[in-house]
Amino acid sequence: MVQVGPLGALTAAVLLGVVAVLAAAFDGTLGARLQGRRAFSGVTAPLWEAARLLRQRRRTIVAADSLLWRIGVVGLLVVALLKVVVVPLGWWTVADLSIGMVWFNAMDVMVWALVWLIGWGANSAHALIGGYRFLGQALSYELPLMFALTGPAIAAGSLRVGDVVAAQQDLWFVVWMPVAFLVFCAGVVAFSVWGPFGAAAGEDIAGGVLAELSGVDRLLVLAGRYALLSAGAGFVVALFLGGGSGPLAPAWVWTLVKTLAVLAALIGVRRLLPVVRPDRLAEVAWIVVLPAVLLQLLLVGVMVVL
Repeated sequence: MVQVGPLGALTAAVLLGVVAVLAAAFDGTLGARLQGRRAFSGVTAPLWEAARLLRQRRRTIVAADSLLWRIGVVGLLVVALLKVVVVPLGWWTVADLSIGMVWFNAMDVMVWALVWLIGWGANSAHALIGGYRFLGQALSYELPLMFALTGPAIAAGSLRVGDVVAAQQDLWFVVWMPVAFLVFCAGVVAFSVWGPFGAAAGEDIAGGVLAELSGVDRLLVLAGRYALLSAGAGFVVALFLGGGSGPLAPAWVWTLVKTLAVLAALIGVRRLLPVVRPDRLAEVAWIVVLPAVLLQLLLVGVMVVL
């Protein structure tokens, strides 16, 4: 891996923003088609919504903990940028850390605190319930996600993301780690508070953590969710889909194509699956998913030793 300088880091941030905007446009397009409207109206919907929120005044709440609330609001976007630091674009990366996979997972755990701060800081019952819902959900998805991360690390014999990508030159890890691949994709959807894992922002609690957000605050949280989803899709490509490996086109092009394909699939999940109750998610995660991932790890370990 080739580490880029400050200009490369700025480029990575801009690229994350562009991919997140494309994700929002695609999500809007799917929503418009399902409602029988023209696809173009869905493409432009995120831009009009952003313009509306920029003009909207911030909501003022009695006895809100403004500092913690603002930290949570801004933090999601910051964490997404910090995740991208170790996500390679072809053979380029902002930071080729020797513990890159641990870094990504640590940023994921930061999302726990940030979503909870959004719920706590608002001094609102609905927002607080949403925050606690996310913590309950995180306890269900985080352990399977961590073990899903471990599979590629064992196969590559390294926690460096570049080494994991290099180890897939002959065969992508998704071929012989399908369970880990699916579990990690589900984890990306979960830490983005998205689709079937969006109970923390559920309509049954008036939007949960989003209930009291307005104006720029709401825009930042929504942008942060799309950015987290985009960063997660890029990491899926690095861990399981061979990174930038592919014929004819340059490695960075293949990375972008694969990332957009994964991102489109993750966005489609929102339109296909209903929101899962946190208690039901816990049952499935601990009784079915976790043993399946551990069995996958056992098979990976045996194959590596042999």
